Amino acid sequence: MRWIKFNAVGFLGMLVQLGSLGFFVHIVGLHYLVATALAVEAAVLHNFFWHRRWTWADRRGSVAPATSLLLLRFNLTTGLVSIAGNLFFMRILSGAGGLEPMVANLLSIASCSLINFFLSDRWVFLPSNPSHLQR
Repeated sequence: MRWIKFNAVGFLGMLVQLGSLGFFVHIVGLHYLVATALAVEAAVLHNFFWHRRWTWADRRGSVAPATSLLLLRFNLTTGLVSIAGNLFFMRILSGAGGLEPMVANLLSIASCSLINFFLSDRWVFLPSNPSHLQR
């Protein structure tokens, strides 16, 4: 069930990212790599909020770290994977491959999803009883 929730939030985050990317590239006129980094961070913040409230809401026990610490851990893991992965794949797909940035970004997002689920599940949103992860 958590994987389904993760993907539902991720789908909405993808819409945030693509909307932001389109705005930054086509309206503001930013370079596609700068626009990608900003769009990914917008999606990371969106996803953090919903993962905290819904996907991993059951892991908000009394020993849970403060929201600011969770946000820092989320940004240092899934945020860095998302930004680095998206910039890497965007450079290859859009820069070298000539794909339109929106299409290249869809492919980039998919490449980072599985890694981000495991980072979130195993390091960011820890259960009150860490032995739960041993199963």
